Amino acid sequence: MLSEQSAPIVKATLPAVGAAIEEITTLFYRKLFDAHPELLRDLFNRGNQANGEQRQALAGSIVAFARMLLEHPDTRPDTMLARIAHKHASLGVTSDQYKVVHRHLFAAIADVLGAAVTPQVADAWDEVYWLMANALIAIEARLYEQHGTPEGGTWQRMTVVARHEETPDTLALVLRPADGTPARPFRPGQYVSVQVELPDGARQIRQYSLSGAPGRPEWRITVKRVRAGAGPAGEVSSWLHDRARVGEVFPVSAPFGDLTLPDGDAPLLLASAGIGGTPMLAMLHHLAAMGSPRPVTVVHADRSPADHAHRDELRQLVSALPHASLHLWYEDPGRQASATASASAPVTVSSGRADISGLPLPEDVTAYLCGPLAFMRTLRGDLLRHGVPPRAVHYEVFGPDLWLAQQ
Repeated sequence: MLSEQSAPIVKATLPAVGAAIEEITTLFYRKLFDAHPELLRDLFNRGNQANGEQRQALAGSIVAFARMLLEHPDTRPDTMLARIAHKHASLGVTSDQYKVVHRHLFAAIADVLGAAVTPQVADAWDEVYWLMANALIAIEARLYEQHGTPEGGTWQRMTVVARHEETPDTLALVLRPADGTPARPFRPGQYVSVQVELPDGARQIRQYSLSGAPGRPEWRITVKRVRAGAGPAGEVSSWLHDRARVGEVFPVSAPFGDLTLPDGDAPLLLASAGIGGTPMLAMLHHLAAMGSPRPVTVVHADRSPADHAHRDELRQLVSALPHASLHLWYEDPGRQASATASASAPVTVSSGRADISGLPLPEDVTAYLCGPLAFMRTLRGDLLRHGVPPRAVHYEVFGPDLWLAQQ
């Protein structure tokens, strides 16, 4: 918790810091990359830097953490911290890098706020930063220890052993350790980082959910090609689609992520859109392998059946569960709209965007969401109106957590 002397100062200055935080983070990243260009080349996502999403995520996390310290002084925002720590560990972030971030972040704060940053204000926000940083460092140290690796030593070389074109824009890659050992076990819902060397020498990193069955000697990731549009084309996804043939070898991290399926028999809602369906596949593989009797409601939204990666696999997995139902929404369903039932499992196919308001969800359901931010915001709101408590709604974000940034 914040000290007695710092809490009133942070409370008084939070509006000013919050109003200027995007300007601060923009200047921070400029200072950081001027001093350490290798971080932009080999650690940070250049696409997210170009479109501003990384700045928004950092700004949101700092302000959200400070607000939580003030509003809930006797608790620690463990869910928020765990999500960030898992992402950091999957990138190989080390404790010494927090010192580098601190130096350039506080230089940016001083430049933007000027004389308003008195020594007392600087000390108070320094306390906020190190409360957050030290908590993250501790969580990340435990994650590295769990995987039996030194700090930052998350990488292993993996070989592509199979490649499947799921849709015109979606590619499934099956990976095995290059040293011939079995792939590490993972929890359904986790992801790995993939590092590739681009033509300009940069080693860029992206996270991809493990979409295959846990417990197998290989991993599967499913990669959607990010095409140029509102932002630049995806550098890593394009490289994987164009270059990742059978026999290709590249570094992959250990499995991380806190959106994981808990044991038990409570009802589940697995709701996804687009490529967000990939962690749900691993969860369903696990449930099917266990012969789980849990009530499971599966919701998926996509542009069309042709754009729905692993569509047949999803149907088969739901069919393998005795108390599961599948509800599909397609913006352009075509002839698939008439397929409203299946002989082996309840399946509904509807036109338009996902709408769970008419689904018979149990009162004690636990929901897992993954997909575009707008999709998850809408479904979360629908669930809360349905009476599902906020603590029972969990989500995963691919890329910077802009949901947190907009709280």
